[in-house]
Amino acid sequence: MTADTFTPPGTNLTDEALVAAIAGASDRNAFAELFRRYAGRVKGFLMKSGAPADLSEEVAQEVMVLIWRKARQFDPTRASAGTWIYTIARNRRIDLLRRQNRPAPDPKDPMFSQEPEPDPAATLAVSERDARVRTVLADLNEDQRQVVELSFYAGLSHGEIAEETGIALGTVKSRMRLALGRLRSALGEGFSGELQDD
Repeated sequence: MTADTFTPPGTNLTDEALVAAIAGASDRNAFAELFRRYAGRVKGFLMKSGAPADLSEEVAQEVMVLIWRKARQFDPTRASAGTWIYTIARNRRIDLLRRQNRPAPDPKDPMFSQEPEPDPAATLAVSERDARVRTVLADLNEDQRQVVELSFYAGLSHGEIAEETGIALGTVKSRMRLALGRLRSALGEGFSGELQDD
């Protein structure tokens, strides 16, 4: 927050004008007025939806901080300032419920077991192979590189590639065969098992 103040305290500006002053000039007085108008209401809204008073107070404070930070995102053509503020509060309430209903972690869950340290030689081999693959891909002509990238990086089938690019299915298959042949010859037979040419 900046030290600049523009809006007189206790102003009769609309909520929308206050949000605009916060967004445009980081106006502390505008924020103080908006806080005075909404912090208690937001806390009451949260309490009515079942949150305890102390937690409602804490979440209301978070909501007001979010209003300060996100004031530039407010669009008065889509909703009133009040609706926007209560939407932020509702979303924070949903986040709170998710945190409360999340089960405690099970220490026996395999997700919590430590991964073994990777073998440096294997890591180096993978890194070198990836560099070779990138080099060979860069050497393919644009048509062949396109079908390989759509197949292996985007996960599209030959038919989907044909539909996506407007190229005939037979042409897609032909380009793929040529590209995979170049990859195999450049990367060796050991690599060919990883390439599926269907």
